[in-house]
Amino acid sequence: MFSGLGVLYLQGCDKQFYNASVQFSNMDVLMNYINTHSDQYGVTVQYATLKDYFQTLHQTNLSWDVRGNQDFLPYSTEPFQAWTGFYGSRNVLKGVARRASSLLYASESLFTRYHISYPDGPVQREWALSKLKALRWAVSEVQHHDGITGTESPKVADMYMEHLLQGMMGAEELLAAIFLLPQTLSNDIYDQIKNTPTTARTDSENVPEQHIFVYNPLAWNISTYVNVSVQYAMAVVLDDDGKAVPAQIQPSMESSTVYDLFFVVELGGLQYRKYTVQFPQSPCDTGSACGATHVAKVVKFNKTNVRQWKKTGRKLLPVLNECYKLMFDQETNLLHSITDRSKKIRVRVQQDFWEYKANGDVQSGPISDNYIFTANGSAVPAYKSVVMEIVPGKVISEIRQYFYREEEDANHTYSVVTRVPVGFKGRLSCFRLEQSYKVGPLEVNRETVFRTRTSLQNNRTLFTDNNGYQMMKRTYKGYANNTVARNYYPMVRVAYMEDESSRVVFLSERAHGVASLSQGQLEVMLHRRLWNNQEWNQGYNLTLNDSSVVRPVLWMMLGSPDSLSSIYQQEAVELQHRPVVMAIDQPQKLLNQRETFSGPSVHPVVLPQNLHMQSLSIPGWNYSPEHSSGGDEKSEVNFDRILLRITHLYEEGESPVLSQPTTINLKEVMQGIGKVSKVQECSLTGTWNISDLQRWNWKTDETMQKTDKSGFSGVTQDFNVTISPKEIRTFFIYF
Repeated sequence: MFSGLGVLYLQGCDKQFYNASVQFSNMDVLMNYINTHSDQYGVTVQYATLKDYFQTLHQTNLSWDVRGNQDFLPYSTEPFQAWTGFYGSRNVLKGVARRASSLLYASESLFTRYHISYPDGPVQREWALSKLKALRWAVSEVQHHDGITGTESPKVADMYMEHLLQGMMGAEELLAAIFLLPQTLSNDIYDQIKNTPTTARTDSENVPEQHIFVYNPLAWNISTYVNVSVQYAMAVVLDDDGKAVPAQIQPSMESSTVYDLFFVVELGGLQYRKYTVQFPQSPCDTGSACGATHVAKVVKFNKTNVRQWKKTGRKLLPVLNECYKLMFDQETNLLHSITDRSKKIRVRVQQDFWEYKANGDVQSGPISDNYIFTANGSAVPAYKSVVMEIVPGKVISEIRQYFYREEEDANHTYSVVTRVPVGFKGRLSCFRLEQSYKVGPLEVNRETVFRTRTSLQNNRTLFTDNNGYQMMKRTYKGYANNTVARNYYPMVRVAYMEDESSRVVFLSERAHGVASLSQGQLEVMLHRRLWNNQEWNQGYNLTLNDSSVVRPVLWMMLGSPDSLSSIYQQEAVELQHRPVVMAIDQPQKLLNQRETFSGPSVHPVVLPQNLHMQSLSIPGWNYSPEHSSGGDEKSEVNFDRILLRITHLYEEGESPVLSQPTTINLKEVMQGIGKVSKVQECSLTGTWNISDLQRWNWKTDETMQKTDKSGFSGVTQDFNVTISPKEIRTFFIYF
């Protein structure tokens, strides 16, 4: 080990070294020379891990300052070089990477429970694991600091995209196999194929029919709606018991030949169901199953031109559900206000698109690029006119707003569709206002934001997460230069602003940049298209001339801080891991009564509201978890060792009830999958047994030191485990 003071020296640099063996050979020569002259130089050097470094620091027994829960963002190398642009660079790749991660999450858990229940089933386990490993690799690869950030060159971005899409296709093959293959066997471990006709039918027997599986990858019971595109103007949805479920069909805004079908799904944790969609070709009897489907009509409003706006707020149109009342201004075609109906909280809200114009000539001033956001003045409205359509419904009510760059434009540049769930009183879905955006293609050197202006008195303070884990308070700071860019922060999955009585929360399904630059205002950067003539950028093709159209989604919620603090964490996870919807055939007429699909029965797995099942997978590692050997690449994969990771979603003090430590019995929780025989707790990564870990205690300069609550308590003999706020516990479980 080191003697005296240990200094960590990092070797390497971006885009400089391509052959590791050459670099290590060169370093060996330098290190040997220094160590053979250590008396002369007073220093020795060695290759070291982070453990070596921190262990050396710990042995110094020094006292350390405590930074608290602040991070170092936004990072700026110079006044006009705020590294806040990468929060929004390559929005399409950010979205695909997140969707791939969610699909991997769902595929891992479904295959795990399938293998436990049907170890000799027709889905070959080595083949399944190969599909999962391919997607694991692609999702891991894009986490590179020049990957998910969008700071890579176009050809590298294309490589990431190709690997992600290939991996996702493989995972979808696996899901389809799990859904479909069991029905081909007559083994007693499977439910026998049902030959009885469905209990609810449309008036005509020989109608086109399609079958759709919906899987809930979360360990919570959910009640929500899903959406599929269909080619018919009428549809009836039947669940796997043959009962008609509430549904809604309406013309799609994307195509005049396609319809959007929404239907309600009720699913237990880690549970899937098969739905049959029938497409009647003649008018339905209102007393039949058709009565469960609402045929929604589109109500169109006149285009409004910004230059003609005068007095506003005189012609307001309400859109309601059980939780909210939204008011839309017919003189602007924009949102006017939102009211939380239970708390009687009304907040003025206006939403629209704005653009920052970027400089692309290094001779004319600071530039924006993949990394850097440099606002060339204040943002300006990105539209001259707005068109609105409203689709009143019984599953959702939909508000469609189209924003035109110029009044005479035939095609809109931006759109936002706000979906208001209907009929979900008392359930989480009632509180979420889903907003889907369509942005682009942009003009060159434009950075587009979606700006929400409210009546909140937030003092330009907002809260965001920079890691999908911990909320950070972001206080507005004034600077002599580049103030806009230096007040931007990363929004990985949550951002909100509040005052004493109200909070407005936004949840995201991909990473964005976010800022509060004025009182009551929150803006989200959705897309960037940039070009500059900086030599370094051109040399590595990093000018971000991104002409794509992006389609991100945000969920918006409004209410009191207390009421939203108890649901927004769970809602953020539900947005990340929405139900997997898979159509396993095309609509076709059934000339004869066909056997219905019937896979293995799936029992729910449910955790408390404040705990999230972060992983349930078969790792397939070949090395020894005891680290007694270097690992045997030829060793057989242990398919009976299941990795389970559970996280507590809430911080201390965030919620009076949900921020408390929670005790669960792992045997009882997992009984929906199988009978647990053994549980071993391990390190977060699953690479060390918990008994081998010892947390170091560090001396600090704080006069009032908090009691250390980070000791590892393990699992009791009767499989109980207590999980504290923001704690993540990892286990190997054997069934």
